[in-house]
Amino acid sequence: MSSTPIADLAFLSDRHSCALVDRTGTVEWLCFPRFDGPAVFARLLDDDAGHWSVHPDGDWTAARRYAGRSLALETTFRTAGGELVLTDALGLGPDNGGHRIGTDAPHVLVRRLACTAGAVDVVVEYRPRPEYGLIVPLLSHLDGGVAARGGADWLVLTLPGAAALEDGQATARLRLHAGDVVHLALQRSTLGDPEPAHVWSQPELAALLDRTLEAWESWSALHQTYDGPWADLVHLSGRVLQGLSYQPSGAVVAAATTSLPEGVGGERNWDYRYSWVRDASFTMEALWVAACPDEAEDFFAFMTTAGAGGIGPDTSLQIMFGVAGEHDLSERTLGHLRGWRDSRPVRVGNGAWDQRQVDVYGELLGAAARLRDQLPGLDAETRAFLAACADTAAVRWRDRDQGIWEVRGEPQHFLYSKVMCWVALDRAIVLAPQLGCEDRVDAWQKAREEIRDTVLQQGWSEEAGAFGQYFGSTALDASNLMLPIVGFLPADDPRMLATIDAIADRLTDDRGLVYRYHTEEGVDGLAGEEGTFLLCTFWLAQALALAGQVERAREVFERAVGYVGDLGLLAEEVDPATGELLGNVPQAFSHIGLVNAAWAIDQAEQARR
Repeated sequence: MSSTPIADLAFLSDRHSCALVDRTGTVEWLCFPRFDGPAVFARLLDDDAGHWSVHPDGDWTAARRYAGRSLALETTFRTAGGELVLTDALGLGPDNGGHRIGTDAPHVLVRRLACTAGAVDVVVEYRPRPEYGLIVPLLSHLDGGVAARGGADWLVLTLPGAAALEDGQATARLRLHAGDVVHLALQRSTLGDPEPAHVWSQPELAALLDRTLEAWESWSALHQTYDGPWADLVHLSGRVLQGLSYQPSGAVVAAATTSLPEGVGGERNWDYRYSWVRDASFTMEALWVAACPDEAEDFFAFMTTAGAGGIGPDTSLQIMFGVAGEHDLSERTLGHLRGWRDSRPVRVGNGAWDQRQVDVYGELLGAAARLRDQLPGLDAETRAFLAACADTAAVRWRDRDQGIWEVRGEPQHFLYSKVMCWVALDRAIVLAPQLGCEDRVDAWQKAREEIRDTVLQQGWSEEAGAFGQYFGSTALDASNLMLPIVGFLPADDPRMLATIDAIADRLTDDRGLVYRYHTEEGVDGLAGEEGTFLLCTFWLAQALALAGQVERAREVFERAVGYVGDLGLLAEEVDPATGELLGNVPQAFSHIGLVNAAWAIDQAEQARR
């Protein structure tokens, strides 16, 4: 059974795929060559599903950090006899002046071992298990490394020195003295690749790692200009969101992992390695604060292509896509994996891909409006696509749907979905000259006002003293904190203040962290409970800042960021009983919430001054 604390996982990215490394120097998760590819190492979900560990022999202590302004991990091991610095990164292509990092990435995980004092004996354990642990590959020696063959994968490990091969595992011992530097690497290819994986030379790997560090630094220096409160966390969140984007297409994944549970031992275990329209749109907006994205144009080009032909008054935009634009993301379970702390089932694919969620039009057009300065010359296809989103929202807002939380129960008239259709039309009106749609503005204005009137009449619950989760409901839902954030109502409107207070008082745990909604009310069609949502807690901080309650906003924000890991990473939820991070990691939504709440508090404080 895998039991590594989720907070112990470090995130590496080359903007094609990712790896997760724990505090002991063990790679517990690696997907090649895409975020959603079959894992080569999946010990995160089962002890027998593959790993690659590098650490000193014997007793040691360790500290870690990200190197400079990068997503390269430095782990410093200290032993009785010396000190070892392990630097891990997924290699990037040539630095192009800080723009669109990840172009021409070689798909290599490189690990630099540098002995900085004394002498250190290092143990290397390499246990590949392609296809989520299904395959025990055949290992063989190469000059300067180890080859692994099995299934569709051809893996080459660069490993100076002798390695013992047994039961699908390579084990090696290296003795390093002060000043010694050794590079290890792993590369994957498949049958027929024009440039198959090979053993890399030490100078080649040194240059690759240096180039990777330089590329991240160059990107950060060019883009990360936010200087408000919590700047370090905002900048790190910007790099994480950049690292969750798939460079070849412009897609953005919701998280790096699958099936890390929302409740230990429960069934709420989902695959988040896909591009949700909602999450990706919010990511683009957060990058406007944290990194000023060059990638806005790429993202909208991706959405125009992926969503082509699937939008109109009689059809719904699909809510999520594969990172290359795939539509069919059918869900299946991996029965051979025990799951993180026995949380089953382990899933790949996501059955929500064919749900109806009418809020997506608002998130998409909201991002387009926020990023319009980065979209100076929209092509005809993108203009038509965005206009079609507005036209569809003007019709489909009346529909029941599964809502922002993708409930697997009965569709409802979720309040958040209606409000986001209002956002779609509101932002389309602003964008109309850029879209060439001035002739549609009157119709869009009429539909926008109809939505507003309906939400105010049917969304308010006198019994709850707040806006309800869906029309006629007395249940609270944290997504209603978005009403002032998107400009539907002022934050100091009495109905909004009452809703904020109701959520703060009745939808929080003992730590003051916010639930999405109370699962025992049964709307989501799933068994079991879940943790509090970090995104929702940041929404509360943001709404309070907009209401001018800056001190309360700061308190809520500090409460939420108290759960960042030692590297500044956030998962989806917090276990209300233990305070541990739960859910897939790193979670784009959580880092988006952090960025936007910090920005809102900064703006509120500036306005006060």
